[in-house]
Amino acid sequence: MKNNCLLALMILLSPVLFAREHGGPYSAIGRMPIDSVADLRAAVEAQPDNLKLHERFIAAFRKSIPGANWTNTDSILSLLKPQYDKWMQRSPGIAAIPFAIGHAFATAESPAAKPYLLKAVALDPKFAAGWHDLSIDAQRWGDFDASDAYLKKAMDADPSNPDYAAYYAFAMERTDFAKYRQMSFDVANKFPDSDRGAQMLYWLAYRSTDHKDKENIYKMLKEKFSPAKFMWSASAMSNYFDLLMENDPAQAVALAREMALVATDDYSKKEWQLDLAMAQKVVDANTALDQNRPADAITALAAVHPGKSSGSRESIAILKAKAIDAAGNTTAAFDSLLVFYVKEPSDESHDLLVNYAAKMGKDEAWVKETVKGSRLAAAKEAPVFDLYDYQTGKSVSLKDYRGKVVLLTFWFPGCGPCRGEFPHFQEVLSKYKGEDIAYLGINVVLSQDPYVLPFMKSSRYSFTPLRDKDQMAEKAYNVKGEPSNFLIDRDGRIIFSDFMIQNPKAQRMLELMIGSLVAR
Repeated sequence: MKNNCLLALMILLSPVLFAREHGGPYSAIGRMPIDSVADLRAAVEAQPDNLKLHERFIAAFRKSIPGANWTNTDSILSLLKPQYDKWMQRSPGIAAIPFAIGHAFATAESPAAKPYLLKAVALDPKFAAGWHDLSIDAQRWGDFDASDAYLKKAMDADPSNPDYAAYYAFAMERTDFAKYRQMSFDVANKFPDSDRGAQMLYWLAYRSTDHKDKENIYKMLKEKFSPAKFMWSASAMSNYFDLLMENDPAQAVALAREMALVATDDYSKKEWQLDLAMAQKVVDANTALDQNRPADAITALAAVHPGKSSGSRESIAILKAKAIDAAGNTTAAFDSLLVFYVKEPSDESHDLLVNYAAKMGKDEAWVKETVKGSRLAAAKEAPVFDLYDYQTGKSVSLKDYRGKVVLLTFWFPGCGPCRGEFPHFQEVLSKYKGEDIAYLGINVVLSQDPYVLPFMKSSRYSFTPLRDKDQMAEKAYNVKGEPSNFLIDRDGRIIFSDFMIQNPKAQRMLELMIGSLVAR
C-alpha cells in the first residue's frame, strides 16, 4: 500500500518525468493520455515548443472553468495571459508560446490576438500559420491591405500549403479580378488533390456574370475534382444544376441522375432525387409548351416547388407564368409571377410583368403601383430601437431616420460573409448618391467592440455602426444568424428582408429593391 501511495505521489509531483520516460504525455495509470490542467501545464513547461501540447492545455483550461461557453471565450482566455507572459519571459526565443495564445484568441475572433501573433512572427518570420492568423485578424480590423500582405508572407513561408495559396488568390479579387481569376485556375491546377482547388473554381463560377463561362467552369470543376470525393465540388453541382435548369433542363436531369448515384450521404441522395423529379417535370412542361399543350405544362409544373434556398426559383416562376399565359389566362400569369417579383425583383421578371400588363391593356406605371401595393400589403412595422453609435458616442433611434429609406444589416467584425457583402452594398449605394438613404450596421457580438472603430476607419465603409443591446437583434428582429439584412421604407415599414448579397445577380436585385423605395 505504501509503495502504491508513493508511486501516486511521484506521478502527481513529476508527471512530465513519467511522460518522458514512457514516450509521450501519458498518465501512469493505464497509460491514458493526460488531460488535467496541471498535467498539461507541466507538459508544456517541459516542451514549450510543442504546439499540440499548448492546444490541449488551453482546451483543458477552458473546459475547467465553470460556465464556459462560446460567448465568454475571450474572458476565459484572458485568464491565461499571466501564464503565457511568464512562459514568454522564461523562453523568449520560442515562437510557439506567443503563437499558441495568439492563435487561441484569433480563433475566438478576439482583438487580443494581434500582439501575440506579431510577437510569434517576429521571432520566426517563417511561421506561416502566424502570418495566416494575422491576415484573418487584419480583416476584422478593416485593414485589407495588411491582410493581403500577411497572406503573401504565409504563402511564401509555406508554398506547398493549398490553404495559403487559395486565400491569397481570394484576396486578389478585391483589387485585380483578372489576377484573381488566373490565380484561381493556378491553385486548382497546382493542388489537384486538395478541396481548396475545388473551392477556387466554385467561387469563380459563382461570381461570374456570363452563363457560358459559368457552365465551362462547372464542367472543369466536375472533371478535375470528383463530386464524390471533394466537398466543394459536390456543393458546386447544386449551383450547376440551377444554371442548367434555366438554360438546358434536359442536362439538369442528367446531372441530377448522376449526382444521386455518387452522393455520399442519405440527405444528399434524397435532395438529388427531389431535384431529379423537379427537373424532369420542367422538361415535360417545356415539351408540352413546344407542342402547344399548355394545360399539360401547367399540370406538370403544379408539382414543382423549389426550396427556399434553391437557385431555380426564378426560372421556375417564369416558366409557370409562361404556361399560364399560353393557356390564355394572362391575368393569372401576371399574378403568379408577381408573387415572386415582389420579394426578389429582377430585370427579366420585370420585363415579363410589363409584357403581361400590356396584353391586359395596362401600362408600366400600373405595374409599378401594383407591385408597390403588394409589397405594402405584406409590410410590417420595423421595431424601433435606440442604440449606441460607436462613432459619436450618442444614442441613435430608428425614429431619427423616418422619411429616409434604411438599409439595415446585422453583422459583427469576425463575420466573413458580412464583410463579403459590404463592397456590394457600397457599390449599389453609390448609384443612389444624394438620395435619402440611411445605411446602418448593428454589431451583435459585443466582445468584438474594439474592432469596430478601426474597422470603420480602415475600410472606409459608409454605414453608421451601432451597438446591439439586450439582444435586440434576436428579440425584436428575429435575427438567427449574420449577416441579416432589412430594407425599411420612408414610413418605417420593413419591405424587404431575408436577403444576402454575395454575387452580381444579387447585387442587381438589391439595386432594384432600393430603387423601388427611393422612387416617389
